[in-house]
Amino acid sequence: MLIILKLLGSLALLMFGMKSMSDALQKMAGSQLRHVLGAMTTNRFTGMLTGMLVTASVQSSTATTVMTVSFVNAGLLTLAQAISVIMGANIGTTLTAWIMSAGMSFDITMAVYPAFLIGIVLIYQKRYRYIGDFLFGLSFLLLGLGTLRATGAEMHLGENQMLLDFFASFNPDSFLTTIVFLVLGGILTFCVQSSAAVMAITMILCSSGALPIYQGIALVMGENIGTTVTSNLAALSANTQARRAALAHMFFNVFGVVWILFVFRPFIDMVCGWVGYDVEMTKETAGAAAFLANAAKLSFVLAAFHTTFNVANTMILIWFIPQIERFVCWVIKPKKVDEEEDFRLHFITAGFMKTPELSVFEAQKEIQSFSERMQRMFGMVTDLLDFSSSIGGKEHGDKEMEQFKKLFARIEKYEDISDNMELEIAKYLDQVSDAHLSDETKAKIRAMLREISELESIGDACYNMARTINRKYSAKEDHFTENLYNHLHQMMGLTDQALTQMNLLMMGRKESYNVNNTFNIENEINNFRNQLKQQNIVDINNHEYTYAVGTIYMDLINECEKLGDYVVNVVEARMGLR
Repeated sequence: MLIILKLLGSLALLMFGMKSMSDALQKMAGSQLRHVLGAMTTNRFTGMLTGMLVTASVQSSTATTVMTVSFVNAGLLTLAQAISVIMGANIGTTLTAWIMSAGMSFDITMAVYPAFLIGIVLIYQKRYRYIGDFLFGLSFLLLGLGTLRATGAEMHLGENQMLLDFFASFNPDSFLTTIVFLVLGGILTFCVQSSAAVMAITMILCSSGALPIYQGIALVMGENIGTTVTSNLAALSANTQARRAALAHMFFNVFGVVWILFVFRPFIDMVCGWVGYDVEMTKETAGAAAFLANAAKLSFVLAAFHTTFNVANTMILIWFIPQIERFVCWVIKPKKVDEEEDFRLHFITAGFMKTPELSVFEAQKEIQSFSERMQRMFGMVTDLLDFSSSIGGKEHGDKEMEQFKKLFARIEKYEDISDNMELEIAKYLDQVSDAHLSDETKAKIRAMLREISELESIGDACYNMARTINRKYSAKEDHFTENLYNHLHQMMGLTDQALTQMNLLMMGRKESYNVNNTFNIENEINNFRNQLKQQNIVDINNHEYTYAVGTIYMDLINECEKLGDYVVNVVEARMGLR
């Protein structure tokens, strides 16, 4: 029981080390990682290389996949480019197997303790704390591997007759045996939720001489499929493009397993030849010492197979990316709902397991969507004013009244959507802020909380304007003069320009944004409001319209001016000016 607990504990240590190391690398890379991923995917080959390098850098194919899907949703990458990046991520993730094979082959635990010492010193130095986090993660990973190796030796798996009899009960030459171990590898990976942990178990079993190489390779192939099942289940709650990308990932790995089954033994024999492993050697013919020395090479055989398999599969499928794209689009149809009218977070999903740094990126995309939605809402208010002006002093017919009410109800729905979006994004950011974050990320979260508050205020201003127009329209009282309509359209035009500038900032990089454009428009809005306020007093005194009409008119002008202030607040928050 003690040995089993030690085995499970060392697996947990390995998984924790992998996650800590990946998080630290992403914090060190920061936003540059995302810019690289967005810039270096001009064609399928650069996309594949980018996915491979990014995944090897952050030691997480999941992180690369999540970023890639985010870019597809944002329109920065096509689905075809995303598929090429995911193919590269499959190659990049094989670096983990090489690290593990090195940990299984050599006793590296003595080097871990100095790394812990250096890591803790760096963690307490603000400038180098992410390097310290990385060293701690790497040390935990290597300590877990070293403990696994020692535990495997303690268990004497190669001499455990019951275990040997169990594996011997499977016919090594049978195709059914390969399928059984393939399915077993997939199920284990799905249950453990870590292909690295299952790879470590496979390496222990193989290098101890308990598990034959062919069954071990079948387990590795199953791991490749098991990890994609997890992604597809996670993507069920995500949007259409995320589900398509997850399905493309599964198709890639399943297709690879299918064709490798046709050349199973020759392919494995070729890889064994590269590593120098003798497939024909048995304990009876070579002796226990020579057999175990030969079996010790199996961890490198598994790593070499993992890399060779994914590289070969990518070289085959990279030429058929358009066909894969058409296939996943045919399988997964877009949901037939009006997403503009339906409240649903597009980028923040409960499915994908993300690191805090990636979660902040998802939230940024959601806020961008929120911002665009608020400009659409303002456009509806403009349409509502145009509708009321088009029927002017005419008696309101049933048809006109119905159309007006329908447009007003749509604006009311957008007001509810803006309230819900603010609450949901704030709740999500609150959950993210509970994690260990970099100072830069903490500042981003504070800015984003201010952004969503100001965006919701823009929604309130739009709704207030719509209610004012509705009150005037429903009262069937005096209507605005032509000059008042012209002034309102001028003010609304300036406000829409401010919203357009705000969305340009939200969609682009703040380094390339000229904040003076927003400030200049805001000054124009303020000056025009003051001018119209003075003119309104003069026009009422001259009896050009009633005081009641002038009050409604100035309410709309003042709401436009408030809306402009909210836009400035959003821009200042994003630019980090306050």
